[in-house]
Amino acid sequence: MNPLVRPPRLAPGARVAVVAPSGPVPEERVQAGLDVLRGWDLDPVVMPHVLSRHGGLGYLAGSDAERAADLQRAWCDPSVAAVLCARGGYGAQRMVDLLDWEAMRAAGPKVFAGFSDITHLHQAFAARLGLVTLYGPVAAGIDFIKSARAQDHLRATLFAPETVRTIATTGTPLVPGRAHGVTLGGYLGGLAADLGTPFAPAGARGGLLMIEDVTEQPYRIDRLLTQLLRSGWLDGVAGIGLGSWERCGPYEEVRAVLADRLGGLGVPVLQEMGFGHCEGALTIPFGVRAELDADAGTLTLAEPALR
Repeated sequence: MNPLVRPPRLAPGARVAVVAPSGPVPEERVQAGLDVLRGWDLDPVVMPHVLSRHGGLGYLAGSDAERAADLQRAWCDPSVAAVLCARGGYGAQRMVDLLDWEAMRAAGPKVFAGFSDITHLHQAFAARLGLVTLYGPVAAGIDFIKSARAQDHLRATLFAPETVRTIATTGTPLVPGRAHGVTLGGYLGGLAADLGTPFAPAGARGGLLMIEDVTEQPYRIDRLLTQLLRSGWLDGVAGIGLGSWERCGPYEEVRAVLADRLGGLGVPVLQEMGFGHCEGALTIPFGVRAELDADAGTLTLAEPALR
């Protein structure tokens, strides 16, 4: 795997657009997230359908066409330096094929951030735009609004990325060792769901795979990992970083599944890295060459995530 193009970092006063490509967002949470962004001396603008709901499918923030239009309009606006997702949920894979990728490529590189269901867009941005993206807290997420750690790490990544080239975690080795590769990943269910689609990478060969999930019982985590194994998608992966597994059952049961399904790959695996669906979630860049040290609990980027 080759590293991707790094977008420019943000500067004070930068205009950032907030979009909702997946699920609906409560207005009070949006406003709280905007307050945080304004406190960083950013100029946030909320796209028209962030507070919308799909008429028949209440788990979507507006129709597929509306959500796609918001994202494309924000990305193609030359005054916008970054596009931040308001939340995950479900729905990004429904609208990703409606985007005009040629127009978005012509708009040039800029920052894109979000996590969970936004995995489908991270993969599409890598495949169609060749762009580094940030798998980090969403602007209206309760774990972002109420967590100084999550805010501080995302802010440092956006404004001073050289200060967070080494992402130190409290993780421990599931399989010891060091590995080098280009980061990729997202939430496990989304990676499995994207298999066979135009935006899914051919596989994780040579990469450092960062995965996590939420509300998946251990047997379902087993099923998703087994699907990735049987498809050959994990063949040649260089190393694996594991984030949070919130509400997935007792961690000792989850850990047993992860060890059973991933331990046989013969690559370093670092567990409990503290990204994803958890309080104080760290921001992990995708598309950057890095070293994963399972024994030290670190992910060290070869260069800052943003230039």
